[in-house]
Amino acid sequence: MNIFRLTGDLSHLAAIIILLLKIWKSRSCAGISGKSQILFAIVFTARYLDLLTSFISLYNTSMKVIYIGCAYATVYLIYAKFRATYDGNHDSFRVEFLVVPVGGLAVLINHTFSPLEILWTFSIYLESVAILPQLFMISKTGEAETITTHYLFCLGMYRTLYLFNWVWRFYFEGFFDMIAIVAGLVQTVLYCDFFYLYVTKVLKGKKLSLPA
Repeated sequence: MNIFRLTGDLSHLAAIIILLLKIWKSRSCAGISGKSQILFAIVFTARYLDLLTSFISLYNTSMKVIYIGCAYATVYLIYAKFRATYDGNHDSFRVEFLVVPVGGLAVLINHTFSPLEILWTFSIYLESVAILPQLFMISKTGEAETITTHYLFCLGMYRTLYLFNWVWRFYFEGFFDMIAIVAGLVQTVLYCDFFYLYVTKVLKGKKLSLPA
């Protein structure tokens, strides 16, 4: 554990809590991509199946359970409890164009050709693009609520901090994971435009919109 991983985990947790509170307090999931949330639920499920086979630490296990629980709670709120507020017309990204290629890539490029390892690799690849339906939805509607942008900012910071975590681990532990690093770079790049708009608009009190 190092400071970058810890703050990355906290940023990730903050993003999840912000999203859940936004939906619960407003009693609405308007502006939230249910498809992105389903992808994140798939990511956590595939990645943390090792909960059934191994124990690393109480912190590790607790965070995994929280991520999985919150992911499915978010999907439930969007598609069941507050279904009437869900904007399915604008949440129209074809997720099969992400899941199918990512699944094939995970089978072809992984560390060890075993079921758990392939699923872990699949989750890493899928997480790198899981936010695309949300960004696509914002580009279609033309704007995003401030609280939604805070959620996206924390999510982007989590991934950026994890890149620094990989650098730290390489220099101080000699650990290097090409799959995780490349996927993390791809995910961070996807947030670049958003980070710019967040700093130049949201932090100045303006509404955020993404170029179509």
